[in-house]
Amino acid sequence: MSHGAGLVRTTCSSGSAPGDGVGAGPLGSSSSVRLLDPVYPRTQAAMLKVAQMATLLIAFICVRSSLWTSYSAYSYFEVVTICNLIMILAFYLAHLFRLPRVLTCISWPLSELLHYLIGTLLLLIASIVAASKSYSQSGLVAGAVFGFLATFLCLASVWLSYKISCVTQSTAPCASLVV
Repeated sequence: MSHGAGLVRTTCSSGSAPGDGVGAGPLGSSSSVRLLDPVYPRTQAAMLKVAQMATLLIAFICVRSSLWTSYSAYSYFEVVTICNLIMILAFYLAHLFRLPRVLTCISWPLSELLHYLIGTLLLLIASIVAASKSYSQSGLVAGAVFGFLATFLCLASVWLSYKISCVTQSTAPCASLVV
């Protein structure tokens, strides 16, 4: 009897909690599978996301409650801060509800890296413009300062996302194909 060439695929996962992944069976068959990840809110990435959301919300509220000196500069600042806040909240909820384990067709580390790269650049530009147009009004200055603080926190997330998506995948082979 002749046997044709077969395809064997092995992968590794990073950071699976006990009871998940290997040996847990299909998603609905294990009693330990929960909707929410109880460990994620205590991780470094989750706390960084919460700090980013808090600083972006404070920056938005500071600018929104002040008298504007330049409508276009501050409306741009508001749009950038709210869009970043919504995207960070979406990633936080995705990780909290374990979507990266269910939706494997999306490269979650790469999508976070791209979001943080683009969002950080736009937030830096918006904070610089907001700071230059504040004309010593305390609410606008505070909004710009919190915008710069959020930019720094987003840079930390860029580094964390880069370290996860690029460095660990290039140094540790996770997948092997045998034909």
